Amino acid sequence: MDNSVNWASRFKKFFLNNRFVLFLLVLLLIGLNIMVLSKISFIFHPVIVLLKTVILPIILTGIVYYLLNPIVDFLERHKVGRLQSILLLYVLIIGIVAVLLTLVIPVIREQIMDLVTNFPAYSEMIRVQFEHLMGSKLINQIQESINFDPQEMIRTVSEKASTFLNKTWTGIGGFVGNVIEVVLAIVTVPFILFYLLKDGKKLPGFILGFVPTKLRGETNRVMKEMNHQISSYIRGQIIVSFCIGALLFIGYIIIGLKYSLILAVIAAFTSVVPYLGPAIAITPALIVAAVTSPIMLLKMIIVWTVVQLIEGKFISPQVMGKTLKIHPITIIFVILTSGNLFGIVGVLLAVPGYAVLKVIVSHIYQWFKVRSRLYEPVNPEQ
Repeated sequence: MDNSVNWASRFKKFFLNNRFVLFLLVLLLIGLNIMVLSKISFIFHPVIVLLKTVILPIILTGIVYYLLNPIVDFLERHKVGRLQSILLLYVLIIGIVAVLLTLVIPVIREQIMDLVTNFPAYSEMIRVQFEHLMGSKLINQIQESINFDPQEMIRTVSEKASTFLNKTWTGIGGFVGNVIEVVLAIVTVPFILFYLLKDGKKLPGFILGFVPTKLRGETNRVMKEMNHQISSYIRGQIIVSFCIGALLFIGYIIIGLKYSLILAVIAAFTSVVPYLGPAIAITPALIVAAVTSPIMLLKMIIVWTVVQLIEGKFISPQVMGKTLKIHPITIIFVILTSGNLFGIVGVLLAVPGYAVLKVIVSHIYQWFKVRSRLYEPVNPEQ
């Protein structure tokens, strides 16, 4: 009897009272659960299909909600009913869309068609300039010194392009399906948005109703911080992107660059992705400017540099501030990783998703520090 009591006390002392061993046991249980769920993943297929169906409308609605909800709140504070504010906002949006469809969209469409029509000629001009560059004596000496064969490079590029075009052709069906999903998601956004603007303030309380009573205070703080991070990023990034597009359009008009409107629109849309977006947006502008003339290329680079300086020194610090507190290198790695995992949607949602995950992990870490008592304050005299 005494031996059994001794073994029980030793087991309790070295295992149950050992926080590190308990931590390893929790990790083991988590790993076992992941392994079991991976073996029966087919059970969750309907849930995955449901999430894929609703995730895009929810994301689009969330973005528009964070843009429009401050306006509705502002009108409500000035004695305008919330329902009336939403209806007034919808009428205003319909008017703006009508103006865009009648005035701006035809110009963009004309520039896109012109650019697509002239693109083969631009490609030919770039090819001729490249061959002329490759034919110079200095370039020939460099080729001989590094054993570079331009014909082999062109052949390799052609093979890669053919493979890419074949894959693109086979994936047209999937692309059309994705376009249909996007169109359906856009159509459903106004209906979801109406109820979200109308009853969105009730949503946090509804979610907290499922949380244990003792955890509701901390959960509410986490939700508020997540909401602040997401709303600040979405509003700030869209405002910054609009400013970049407007400044580039003005600059392109001043220097007389062709397709100024469509190039500025491309820059505005791609600037939603921080750091990597501007690098993508400058490519078509460089091609158009390089084909036009070397002077135009120099002017375009000057305009782009000035706009980036204005955005980096004045616009972003005022609009975005230091809300996210994420290092630029971290943002770039997060965007690249999320893009490889989830495609275009991952690129767009990388930064706000990381901000939300950072809030959750930081609160879990603080809770663990308090509960585990492993991070007790160090005595400075020791």
